[in-house]
Amino acid sequence: MEPVRGDPVTPAAIVSIVEDDESVREAIENLIRSLGWDVASFDCADAFLRSGIVQQTRLLISDVTMPGMSGIEMHAQLASGGIAPPTIFITGYPNVQDEAVALANGAIAYLEKPLDSDVILARIQQAVGNP
Repeated sequence: MEPVRGDPVTPAAIVSIVEDDESVREAIENLIRSLGWDVASFDCADAFLRSGIVQQTRLLISDVTMPGMSGIEMHAQLASGGIAPPTIFITGYPNVQDEAVALANGAIAYLEKPLDSDVILARIQQAVGNP
C-alpha cells in the first residue's frame, strides 16, 4: 500500500509498540513503517513510560504479558493519568479475564498471536484512519 499524503499520523504523531519479543516487535514495526507512519518501539512498559513520547503516541500496540509491568497495567496507569492513546493489545496467552479488563478499560482490540496482518491493519485503520 502506498501512504496517502495528509495521513492523520504525522511525524509528531507516533505509533508506539511495546513488545518484549523482538521478532514480533520488528514484524509489527515493519508493517507500520510500510504504511509510511512513524514508529517507536520498546521492549517493556517501563521503557515506554519513561520515553517522553507518550503524549505523541497516536496509537499504542502492546503485548499483554511482559516481564515487569503488564500491558494491561501500563494501559491502566496511562488511563488514570488521562493520557491513554487508543490501544491494541496482542497476546500469546489469551484469556477471557484479561480481554474483559482490557476492553472495559477502553482498548480497541485484544488480538491473539500469531497476528493476522489483515486483522491488525483493519484495527490500526479503525484507530488512526485509512492510510
